[in-house]
Amino acid sequence: MLIHNCELRVLYADTDQMGYVHHSKYAVYYEKARWELLRSIGISYKIVEESNIMLPVVELTSKFIKPAFYDELLRIHTELIFIKGALIKFIYYIYNEKDELINEAETVLAFINKNNRKPCRPSSMLIEAIKEKGFVIS
Repeated sequence: MLIHNCELRVLYADTDQMGYVHHSKYAVYYEKARWELLRSIGISYKIVEESNIMLPVVELTSKFIKPAFYDELLRIHTELIFIKGALIKFIYYIYNEKDELINEAETVLAFINKNNRKPCRPSSMLIEAIKEKGFVIS
């Protein structure tokens, strides 16, 4: 399993009238977290796109436990769960400054060919980078 933690400070623009981080911003936080995980093993989204692959989100579930507020420093714990065929799955745990769990989520993304928009296998470059970290590909 690949695991990564990143921090993110809540912007004023991320909050709603109640002063809470708006639920729509969490999808952006998950995106940042999963790409920071992949960047930590040398893979950026730019590199993935240059290999003729795109990764749209096909599933997203999110459980809101406690609100996050403006200027809080959040820690996003991200785990790569699996790569199976044309799918890749991540889970996320977001913690506030008190180290309280405030959000849990999962995303599944599909590898698709950039030209024909059909599902495809991940690039060998991505697979090798993940395997180097001891992750087992199903």
